[in-house]
Amino acid sequence: MSAGSDLSPAVGLAGELTPFGHRLVARVYYADTDFSGVVYHARYLEFLERGRSDFLRLAGVHHTELMEGKHGEPIVWVVRRMEIDFIQPARIDDVLIVETRTETISGARIFMAQELRRGEDLIVRAKVEAAIIGENGRPKRFPKEWIAAFTRQA
Repeated sequence: MSAGSDLSPAVGLAGELTPFGHRLVARVYYADTDFSGVVYHARYLEFLERGRSDFLRLAGVHHTELMEGKHGEPIVWVVRRMEIDFIQPARIDDVLIVETRTETISGARIFMAQELRRGEDLIVRAKVEAAIIGENGRPKRFPKEWIAAFTRQA
């Protein structure tokens, strides 16, 4: 990083907030691929998870604070449903862009749309429904202060 850069290393690692939500750059490594050098289908879930996790982090929601009970009791995020369209393969050494945006928030649930791109090429499109649950496994309402963070428009 150049001396004149205004980005801290942590922000670079976590991607960036954008007018639509969040963008993360990720490289495809050998460990992400099958024997042919094509990304193994389950690895796409990991790229998507990194995008959602870093979106949370930059929006001010930290997993460690959630587990420490900052909101009254320990709470965790769970993926309730995911719909994925595999459009075309990614390959070893590709640089992918993971784009994540919030579609809606309702009660304890957040509905997100995600895309993985290589340049202008769409690789994967996903719809994700996640929920927040407490220690007892029951849904918890989405904290009001998070709604603005996840639906922000720059």
